[in-house]
Amino acid sequence: MPRLAEATYTEQPWRIHELTSDFAVEDVWSFRTPGAGPGDFPAMLAAMRAAGGLAKQPWPARFLFAVRWRLGALLGWDKPSAGVGARVASIRDRLPADLRDAPRGPDSESMPLKAVYELDMECARELANKTVHTVMHLGWVQGANGDHELRMAVLVKPNGWFGRLYMAAIAPFRYLIVYPALTRRWERAWSDRDRAQARCEEGRSR
Repeated sequence: MPRLAEATYTEQPWRIHELTSDFAVEDVWSFRTPGAGPGDFPAMLAAMRAAGGLAKQPWPARFLFAVRWRLGALLGWDKPSAGVGARVASIRDRLPADLRDAPRGPDSESMPLKAVYELDMECARELANKTVHTVMHLGWVQGANGDHELRMAVLVKPNGWFGRLYMAAIAPFRYLIVYPALTRRWERAWSDRDRAQARCEEGRSR
């Protein structure tokens, strides 16, 4: 299973640690990227973006997200007044000067989490609503086999007892449906990118 112990995240010297001491580590996940080297993090991010957003997820994951957004619309969970910059301040407000001046990363309608910063070996995105303020951190580390691989940590600050109940209620769906689907999609994005690059190099050599 690609789920990892919390220590595999906390022991890394990520810049995100400076910004999220008041967040809890909810999940740590790994994604295999065979043959990847230390400089391939930007290529992995590009491959993930090329793979598309929620609309291209398998139907069980799309169904869960559709139900979640529908409930949010009915119950007012996702109103602007509950989001980043309203109910909670953005993590960007905590950035030191060097991170604030670094590339932020692109945003799109297909990605609900908005960019905080993007570096050569890590990046962070955030989302807030009536239930939780969450940060998704992506990092690039060397795995046990020598290849580099993608690691994802989900950091959360639940909004009171309601937020804690919400996180507990959705946990089975994350582990059984959402994360396995995400794993297959992101790992396929890397392998597809690798095959496309190999075909391009083969064509140039002819």
